[in-house]
Amino acid sequence: MAFARRDELTWRLRTRSLKLGRRTLIMGVLNVTPDSFSDGNLFLDPNAAAAQALRMIDEGADIVDVGGESTRPGKHEPVSTEEEQRRVLPVIEALLQARPDAILSIDTYKASTARLAVCAGAEIVNDISALSWDPEMGETCAELACGVVMMHTRGKSAEWRSLPQLAPHEVVPLVKYELALSMRTALEAGVDRDRIVLDPGYGFGKSFDENYPLLAHQDELESLGQPILAGVSRKSFLGRRLAEFYGGEEAPVTARANATIAATVAAILAGAHIVRVHEVRPAAEAARIADAILSAV
Repeated sequence: MAFARRDELTWRLRTRSLKLGRRTLIMGVLNVTPDSFSDGNLFLDPNAAAAQALRMIDEGADIVDVGGESTRPGKHEPVSTEEEQRRVLPVIEALLQARPDAILSIDTYKASTARLAVCAGAEIVNDISALSWDPEMGETCAELACGVVMMHTRGKSAEWRSLPQLAPHEVVPLVKYELALSMRTALEAGVDRDRIVLDPGYGFGKSFDENYPLLAHQDELESLGQPILAGVSRKSFLGRRLAEFYGGEEAPVTARANATIAATVAAILAGAHIVRVHEVRPAAEAARIADAILSAV
C-alpha cells in the first residue's frame, strides 16, 4: 500500500508562521450562522461562539475557522456584507480577548469582511471561491499579507445540483487545472506563494460520487507545490454512502461522525497537511495515528 510523501513546508500567516507536514494540523469549524447544514443556529451569540472556539482549541485545534455565511447546497440568498460582519467580528474580538495567541481564520469570499477580520486579529483568509467571487479579494489578501486558503468550487451553491456530471477520470484533472489557474491569479495579484494553501473543495460543486475519485487521487495535487487542506467533515457524500444503514435515506448529519473520521484519515494519508473538522478531539486523535503511519513510510 502506497501513501503520499508529505513535504515539510512553512505557511506564512499575518504575524507568524506554521510548520506543515511534520504533523497534521487541525482546523476547527465555527459557524456563526442560523442555517449552516451541520451546526446552524448553535453559536450565534458571540460569547457562546467564543466558548465553543476555546473548547476546540483545548481539544487540539491549531486553527479556528470563523464563518458568517452558510454555503450549503441549494438555492438561498447570500448574506449581506454588513450582516456577515455583524456576526463574525464580535466573535473574533471575544475569542482573542480570552485567548490572544489563538490562530483564527475568517471563512469569507468578501474582501471587505476579510479586511476587517484580519484587522481584528485573524491570521488567515479562507475563501471558498479561490479569490474569484470578489474582484478585490486578491489584492486585499496581498495587501493584508495574511495566510490564504484557496478552495476549488464549481459554480455557486444554487447551481451545484444542476451541474453536468463528471466522469471519474475527469475530476482530479479538472480540480488540479482550475486550482493552478486560481493560484496564478493570486500570484499576479501579489499574494506570496508561501502564504497559499490549496483546498480541493470536497462537496463544493462535486456530485456525491465525484468526491471519491478526488479523495482516492488527492495525492496528485502535490505537484502544484502547495500545502493541501481537506475538509470532508460531515459532508453529504458521506451520508449518501451510508444510506443502507438508514432505511435507504441519507444518513443524518449527526450520524456521520465515523464516516468523517474514515474520510479524514484517508485525506491525511493522501497528503493533506491540514484537515478542517467540526469535532476536534476525535479528528486530532485519528490524525496522530495517520501521522504515525506516514512517518513509518
